[in-house]
Amino acid sequence: MENINVLINKARLEKRIEEIAKEIERDYEGKDIVFLGILKGSVPFMWELAKRIKNNVIFEFIEVSSYKNNEDTGIVTLHKDIKNSVEGKDVIIIEDIVDTGKTIKFLLEHLKDKNPNSVKIATLLSKPSKIVIDLNIDYIGFKIEDKFVLGFGLDDNQNLRNLPYIGYIE
Repeated sequence: MENINVLINKARLEKRIEEIAKEIERDYEGKDIVFLGILKGSVPFMWELAKRIKNNVIFEFIEVSSYKNNEDTGIVTLHKDIKNSVEGKDVIIIEDIVDTGKTIKFLLEHLKDKNPNSVKIATLLSKPSKIVIDLNIDYIGFKIEDKFVLGFGLDDNQNLRNLPYIGYIE
């Protein structure tokens, strides 16, 4: 394994996740929230965020991808859809990283037919230099440079998701 450089350490991750949790609590005071996690990368962020929120949080998952062998194909493919109805519910899409915005755009269109009450977006990481679709991302953990990142759910061909920090390889 190559040397992994730490981009965002565990303490910074935890502090920022706590801040986002407080924002969500304020925005959804007294309401149930559906966290729609995008498999597989969002799981650690989703779990850590949910643990810090006092609201009732319902977990749903969807699996989409536009990458193959760490390369963006430009085509978003739905692999696993939501199991339960989100009709009339407040949904927050939980993403590990937004780079081009294509996956989020696809999901927003996909959710329209499911008639949620509201949809917001929370991402742990955003790469502003890569965004090609203008989106309103409601909760952003960190804006980062265009680096290949891994850890805390992000992977290198399904490896190293379990690192407790966000790292990169030069």
